[in-house]
Amino acid sequence: MKWAFILSTAILCFALPYGISAQRALSGQRGLQVTAGTVNGLNPQDGFHVGVAFTQYSKHSNRWVFGVEYLEKRYPYKDIYIPQSQFTADAGYYLSFLSDRRKTFFFSIGASAVGGYETVNWNNKILYDGATVNNKDGFIYGGALSLEMEAYLTDRIVLLASARERFLAGSTVGKLNTLFGLGIKFIIN
Repeated sequence: MKWAFILSTAILCFALPYGISAQRALSGQRGLQVTAGTVNGLNPQDGFHVGVAFTQYSKHSNRWVFGVEYLEKRYPYKDIYIPQSQFTADAGYYLSFLSDRRKTFFFSIGASAVGGYETVNWNNKILYDGATVNNKDGFIYGGALSLEMEAYLTDRIVLLASARERFLAGSTVGKLNTLFGLGIKFIIN
């Protein structure tokens, strides 16, 4: 009887047209993600960003994301680059709008509230040639819209690709930034 049960279970597994797929993006699942990418284009010399975030899935594969990020843009001046650095924290909600049948790929759109601190040239106002930087350091706040793709490599490891547009009031250099990034997420429960 035991062998008949095992044999019939194995036959059913192979007879199903799509096999058995893992349960992914379930309500309550949590993950940690690390991301990095470019700012306002694909050249990392012009700017880059790195971030760490905590995610928690809710119903219908949607998720909350809470994270911190460092962004640096570089502006050319003669033969040097002047850095603009932003330290931000964000909280957002992502709606999953497309996934494949096996739940390997997910496409999501998200909105986030963003706040933090910005410094230009690390608060050094005088450049090497005597020129003065007029931009001021200060607090920044605003929001972001994101388009993100998740690709499950395994049930616990997810590859991320994203495009994000941030609007930050309070910045003395630029209020809009487009971020392109790649990342990896580890599902922790």
